[in-house]
Amino acid sequence: QVQLVESGGGLVKPGGSLRLSCAAPGSTLDYYNVGWFRQAPGKEREAVSCIRSGGESTYFADSVKGRFTISRDNARNTVYLQMHNLNVEDTAVYYCNQGSWADYRRDRPGKYWGQGTQVIVSS
Repeated sequence: QVQLVESGGGLVKPGGSLRLSCAAPGSTLDYYNVGWFRQAPGKEREAVSCIRSGGESTYFADSVKGRFTISRDNARNTVYLQMHNLNVEDTAVYYCNQGSWADYRRDRPGKYWGQGTQVIVSS
């Protein structure tokens, strides 16, 4: 059982930035691949980005490529999703996930989820 806790969401204007955090209290997150998914109202869940346990590989959806970065600080047991140049289409609940790299490369999540953090991009 892996508990994941997201934070950092909020309201931001178009063109702004936010940094989301995914922490794993009680677990050693550096053993795990971590993915970010999002779901906007009325839309299907979408894979956003993922990072391998060692940080050596990352993946980004085309919709966020060049604007989002993902990183991990294993000393803090935290994975970050840095989001720049946000637009209204980025409005969604963002979820942290723990799963296998093979699943992530197929845009499939693992079975462990955080509770989500809301990102609203609006002027």
